[in-house]
Amino acid sequence: MSNHPFAITLDVGSSLDNLTGSWRTAKPVYGDRLPPCNKQCPAGENIQGWLYHAESGDYRKAWEVLMQDNPLPAIMGRACYHTCESACNRGQLDQPVSIHAVERFLGDLAIREGWQVKAGAPTGKRVLVIGAGPSGLSAAYHLARLGHAVTIAEAGPKVGGMMRFGIPSYRVPRDVLDAEVGRITAMGVEILLNTRIADIPQAMADGSYDACFAAIGAHLARRVDIPAVAAGRVLDAVSVLRGMECGDEPPQLGRRVVVYGGGNTAIDVARTAKRLGAEEATIVYRRTREMMPAHDFEVEEALEEGVVLNWLRTITAVEDGAMLVEKMALDEKGWPQPTGDYESIAGDTLILALGQEVDTTVIERVPGVEVNRDGTVKVGENLQTGYPGLFCGGDMVPSDRTVTVAVGHGKKAARHIDAYLRGMEVETPTKHPDAVFERLNSWYYTDAPQSVQPTLDLLRRSTSFDEVHGGLDEETAQFEARRCLSCGNCFECDNCFGVCPDNAIIKLGPGQRFQINDDFCKGCGICAAECPCGAIDMVPEEV
Repeated sequence: MSNHPFAITLDVGSSLDNLTGSWRTAKPVYGDRLPPCNKQCPAGENIQGWLYHAESGDYRKAWEVLMQDNPLPAIMGRACYHTCESACNRGQLDQPVSIHAVERFLGDLAIREGWQVKAGAPTGKRVLVIGAGPSGLSAAYHLARLGHAVTIAEAGPKVGGMMRFGIPSYRVPRDVLDAEVGRITAMGVEILLNTRIADIPQAMADGSYDACFAAIGAHLARRVDIPAVAAGRVLDAVSVLRGMECGDEPPQLGRRVVVYGGGNTAIDVARTAKRLGAEEATIVYRRTREMMPAHDFEVEEALEEGVVLNWLRTITAVEDGAMLVEKMALDEKGWPQPTGDYESIAGDTLILALGQEVDTTVIERVPGVEVNRDGTVKVGENLQTGYPGLFCGGDMVPSDRTVTVAVGHGKKAARHIDAYLRGMEVETPTKHPDAVFERLNSWYYTDAPQSVQPTLDLLRRSTSFDEVHGGLDEETAQFEARRCLSCGNCFECDNCFGVCPDNAIIKLGPGQRFQINDDFCKGCGICAAECPCGAIDMVPEEV
């Protein structure tokens, strides 16, 4: 008797010898689909990939997979606005996976354990990076992994860019930032502080650099002409937040602080003012709350801490101890229009948080480089400018100005710089089809509420710069990772193996997934119908 899987036939006793695969009109094929979290991530993380290892408790492996794309996981787990979670299919079942919380756990664990990343074998090539913000640090890290010697020239006195000078320490503790940067310098990356590059081509020639990546942050505050009795009463948010890092004394803001703007920086500086002792911190914004670019969770936290928000108001003058504001009203198209109705808001200091711009002076001097009308630099798909070997990213190019986007630019630039130095082109892999919720068998997954991160009490939040949100512990991090549905990608649940009526599914061992025995598979489609994560497609049988 031949040793074949059992297959049902019409002839009694003949099932072990008949090859029934010829009965098929369609066959099951295992495939990989693009999870919505991976697709949404601006840093290009393989989120589902590192969650897979985290849910099994192999945190070192999960961190290593994460570090292939993002060198700053402890920071990203805090500062990223985790749009991956808004895209998470689990959100249609109960609540999204708290991806940022697991990422932070892995980043913090790596710092505690002293995990390091090795630089690649030396290539003999040298790269200059201008700016030690998230984009510059990301590019330096990935270039070092590829074996290139990297020097970062930073105009400021400290490393971190807007992660240090634009995000308060209650969101990103400075010891965490220093630890993440320390891992990059341990790879051999050199950082020169207080080093302003005035002539990029000359700097490249003087240092024998083969390429350059410019990632100058948006450190220049936008200003508006508001008549003021005393100019000293009007500050900009960037200077205030920078003064928290560089000044010997915290900025003196007075008892009543008014912030003009509606973005995340406006929220940050208002919350900072409360922590510096301001009795009143008021945000004035010319549109409605729904129109605010600030993220809703940050607005809610500010309100909890006593920050007051005034909608549909514009500041027209700064008087002695007060701000004169004009009320706005929405027109038929929903846009705010002046009403001619004025009121006074008490305030000792006005802080402008109207956005930031990049100082493009140095880049405008480079032959072949074009600057767009909005002050950003024109680059190709590979982030290269019109000057050979000069690439730009982060706040300098058209994009959303977030830490995550900047980190993604650094990785992308590093890959294209590496290809440029090797005389090659970066091959863009074919993207898998999307893993949509409709392909999932959600009833296979039990309800599992999202883990809750501990939050600092309101009194300490208002009187100190202690971190507002705590992290997950090992138990809750693993629980959270296990909430991942593995959308569109086989996680070896054995469902197909168990439901196949012909025993045509062959297990290949842990991590190797499955194989179809085409001799006995009749193409009934039960395996595809019952796959929890939608990783099996029925495709027409080739004649």
